Amino acid sequence: MSDDEISLEGDLFQEPENYTKPPPEPHFAHYDRKIEGAEPKTIDLRLVGSSPLWGHLLWNAGIYTADYLDKHAQTLVTGKKVLELGAAAALPSLVCAVNGAKEVVSTDYPDPDLVSNIQYNFDHCKDTNSPWRVQGYIWGDQFKPLIYGTDESTWKEEIAEEDKFDLIILSDLVFNHTEHLKLLETCRRCLKSTGRCLVVFSPHRAWLLEKDLEFFETCKDFDFEAEKIDLVNWKPMFEEDEETADIRARVYSFFLNPKF
Repeated sequence: MSDDEISLEGDLFQEPENYTKPPPEPHFAHYDRKIEGAEPKTIDLRLVGSSPLWGHLLWNAGIYTADYLDKHAQTLVTGKKVLELGAAAALPSLVCAVNGAKEVVSTDYPDPDLVSNIQYNFDHCKDTNSPWRVQGYIWGDQFKPLIYGTDESTWKEEIAEEDKFDLIILSDLVFNHTEHLKLLETCRRCLKSTGRCLVVFSPHRAWLLEKDLEFFETCKDFDFEAEKIDLVNWKPMFEEDEETADIRARVYSFFLNPKF
């Protein structure tokens, strides 16, 4: 066979050994605000193509949190300093930014794709009228970068009460049972004595619901009192297990209130 002839023997389109498919491309979701006359009416979100930290989905808890913050913006958001932990696409953070928060700090695990995606969503969000900051953060680490930013020259020797956050958002984070102590320590050290944590979650692993709920008992060790807001039932995120669908459909919401 000459050099310019093609052999059709074997599988012409077989992927070579050790071939790795490229990761999925980022995709978009759209959140329609329920508040009459709200501007912008729609918040467009870019989601990473895939993430071992589940940042590639727009979760029911995130939508519920955004709805709740929009509805109660005057008391929880406007003029307040807000921190979101584990923000993923950062929908609740963006809702705070369009509702006139004093400052919004939106964080997730310091994975470049996750952090740059949050930055993208802020850069492309219409009508954000609040100062905002995006940064990577590991729960339980140094707290001053959350409060003062990463420029150490701006840090105070001791974190001042007035510099702490009025609201800390934890949307769909309590499934990570091994990190409860770090989450609560971060909230305790960064929240004002007059502030509140808003915690929203769905029990995606129905058999671990009690482990999820332990978060609201453990919070007592950090001088927080859990206040249940609501329990609603939405369509479950995943369809594969009908036997547990009624549990996985739940969206729980709580405040954590400091006890002083």
